[in-house]
Amino acid sequence: MAIAITLAAVSGEAQAEGKISIAQQFGIGYLILDVVRDQHLIEKEGKKEGLDIEVDWRTLSGATAMNEALLSGALDVASAGVPPLLTLWDRTRGKQNVKAIASLGSMPNYLLSNNPAVKSVRDLSDKDRIAVPAAGVGFQSRTLQIETAKLFGNADFKRFDRISVSLPHPDASAALIAGGSEISTHFSSPPFQYQALEHSNVHKILSSYDVLGGQATFNVLYTTQKFHDENPKTYRAFYRALSEAAKIINADKNAAAETYIRVEKSRLPLPLVQKIVNDPEISFTVSPERTFVYAQKLHELGVLKNKADTWKDYFFTEAGENPGS
Repeated sequence: MAIAITLAAVSGEAQAEGKISIAQQFGIGYLILDVVRDQHLIEKEGKKEGLDIEVDWRTLSGATAMNEALLSGALDVASAGVPPLLTLWDRTRGKQNVKAIASLGSMPNYLLSNNPAVKSVRDLSDKDRIAVPAAGVGFQSRTLQIETAKLFGNADFKRFDRISVSLPHPDASAALIAGGSEISTHFSSPPFQYQALEHSNVHKILSSYDVLGGQATFNVLYTTQKFHDENPKTYRAFYRALSEAAKIINADKNAAAETYIRVEKSRLPLPLVQKIVNDPEISFTVSPERTFVYAQKLHELGVLKNKADTWKDYFFTEAGENPGS
């Protein structure tokens, strides 16, 4: 009986709920999280579950840092592009079993250049340096690898990895606009790409939508099986908060733009942010779109060892309540 009581106590401690640590990166791709944070939606949804949830918000740049923090246990929920999620899902199967929680919306990422000679991906050379948040492994690098495979063959899909440089979007965008540095190209994201294109020396080479065949999820949130299973009430509150934030954004996008500036302490002009948030190419939804394109292509290229049969293989079951792809 004493042993049983002890085991029950340990089990109760292991499943104690009411805390969640979440990390996001830079840009409008994380607007859903900005709204969740600004309106304390996790805390509100937690009270419906009988919990006073303590939320720890963090900012990290690049998928590598995200994934390391998640696997070390220093973080409960990571956020990054679809390819980094798939890489972690692939590598942790049968172990930590990392899967996606929800999409953070669909939006294009533009490959930009300040080199007049570069009109397409084919024009990139060793004279160029491509800035990306996580060289070789992040959303932008994997998207470029898929396009490179189309143009030069699967065997040469890493052709541009050697001229890629890891740099946070704000720094990369500033370098591209200013010119005069080694950074001549930037695989950017909102709002930085729109801000850069306001300068006459910057032009667009490619959109991620061109590569993926249409509107597609940019960023996703993901966690471990352990956190999902041991914190069901916290997880439900978090998922409902995300869904509510998406509804709030779509009900008043101009107000959501104000939230972005306030939460991110952004110096961007409000009209520019409102223009971006209202861009018809951008959709704020928790439902994944065209993520399976990455799963198929990256498996074909040998990046992923495990083959997914459907997008639901790498999302937790709660996401399956909504349509997806």
